[in-house]
Amino acid sequence: MTTIPVFTMNNGCTIPALGHGVFQMTSQQVRTHLRQALEAGYRHIDTANAYFNEVAVG
Repeated sequence: MTTIPVFTMNNGCTIPALGHGVFQMTSQQVRTHLRQALEAGYRHIDTANAYFNEVAVG
């Protein structure tokens, strides 16, 4: 498996450079896509309050 580069934040925490976005997805699409993304190894989910799908993301 390929190693994904990470960014180190000012507080020392790291976040994967490659993320999965959920912009303009319905709640059902979010659930389906995130299940598949997490199974594939994604750990960085790109979301924002303005997307209005935070509940579906969890």
